[in-house]
Amino acid sequence: MVSVRSLTIGLIVLACLMIPAASFADSSVDFSNNGGTLSGSSSGLNLSGSTLIAILESGSPKTTGNLGTVTFSTGALSTGSLTMGGTFAAGGTFTVTGNGTNGVPSGTLFSGSFSGPSSWALVTLANGTHSYTLTGTLTGKADGASVAGVTVQLTINTGLGYFNGSTMIAGGDTTIVGSVPEPSTMAMLGTGLLGLAGMLRRKLQS
Repeated sequence: MVSVRSLTIGLIVLACLMIPAASFADSSVDFSNNGGTLSGSSSGLNLSGSTLIAILESGSPKTTGNLGTVTFSTGALSTGSLTMGGTFAAGGTFTVTGNGTNGVPSGTLFSGSFSGPSSWALVTLANGTHSYTLTGTLTGKADGASVAGVTVQLTINTGLGYFNGSTMIAGGDTTIVGSVPEPSTMAMLGTGLLGLAGMLRRKLQS
């Protein structure tokens, strides 16, 4: 069985290894999503119908509500399996769309793709039930600028069974930052990922 502590550490190490050698500007935007159907096969995973529920931009108050949608598709499964965990290839798409609510612009807030392999991790809890996390790095455009980031998506508990091609998302967190070439990326995003891992640990423990 995989412990929550081991998974958290593993996610941090994995995401840091996948981050390109560039550091990031002070500005960042954090998108939280909830719900939606995660479906797929060895050809890739697809998320549809997930609600954008919160946006936190550096230097601004947090905005919450039904703010839009988060959708994505991954590359094909390159290692492992859908049931026991593995790795999906880079590529696919990742889109965050606002609906004009609570001051959030209507239209595309971020559009990009997975910039490296994405980890699909099976989590087995003490009671024998399962859930999965998808963790990957992103590159794309926001407000016309080139940006990078990382996403962590947690599925609902699938019970004693395993992923069978479709499940729901319990919650997700995506942090997007503007890139500036410098050699200190690992330390900066490693610290930021501690927050994402903390969110994941709280959800798993609940």
